[in-house]
Amino acid sequence: MKYAMLPEQWEESIETLRGAGHELAELSDADFLIYNGDGSDFPLRLPENIKFVQIPSAGVDHLLDVMKETDVIWSNAAGVFDNTVAESTIALLLAQLHAHRYVNDTFSSYEEVQDHKTYLHEDKTVAIIGAGGIGKRLITMLSGFGPRIIAVNRSGNAVPGADETYPISEVDKVWPEADYFVLIAPLTPQTHHMVNKNVFAQMPNHAVVVNVGRGPLISTEDLLAALDSGEIAGAALDVTEPEPLPDDHPLWKDPRVVIAPHIANTRNSVRRHLGAHTAKVAAAFEAGEEIPTRVDPNAGY
Repeated sequence: MKYAMLPEQWEESIETLRGAGHELAELSDADFLIYNGDGSDFPLRLPENIKFVQIPSAGVDHLLDVMKETDVIWSNAAGVFDNTVAESTIALLLAQLHAHRYVNDTFSSYEEVQDHKTYLHEDKTVAIIGAGGIGKRLITMLSGFGPRIIAVNRSGNAVPGADETYPISEVDKVWPEADYFVLIAPLTPQTHHMVNKNVFAQMPNHAVVVNVGRGPLISTEDLLAALDSGEIAGAALDVTEPEPLPDDHPLWKDPRVVIAPHIANTRNSVRRHLGAHTAKVAAAFEAGEEIPTRVDPNAGY
């Protein structure tokens, strides 16, 4: 098949697609489009020859308005970065638990470091909110540490490796039950600020919240209040609201917060893996099969 890639040309992806027999072409002559922009530079009108659009991210919230204005099939990159994001999640959680910023940086004394440090393997429970592909891979990686695992997904169907699974409609049952919470849910109107002051109040005061999904899953204002009041013990954030955080934002100075600059999955990793994923999507389309990563713009994922 022929494809166009806009607005940037990613050589790593192009090389992989060339090896799979696909040809880079102009938009007017392509069968599908790989779009790697932020939505502001999306073509005002797609030609009728474009059968589907592939994007390089699992989350689609930044493109929903554009998607709803087109009649074309959209495919996301769900499943492509399960390993990278799961590994980054563990790194963030361990960094927070092991107090990697020591005396003379953010903690005032060696005793304060001792009080802060905890261990994942010591009879702990991890709740994964949004236990899709990344969550399932995370469960596998966490198994060596031995925590009890609660999974939360849309359906409530049992997730392999989890000790318990709840549907998202019953997530309120989970907040009091875990020590560490990992947020990987898609950002939708229903999940916007799903972790707020009411939720923080339900968590144990030793709880740690890890966000590798989208910044607005957490109310930043309520997170600051929960940290100040001691309702929770800390947070580890790969994504924030706002993003990027202003240089003078109080989260930067809080010793209980670890912040990464939205690198749970890196640009290089995206470019290396997107080509192979797109080739599989194109093969499914050519065979008349359902695209496994087809997006439902109305649902928001």
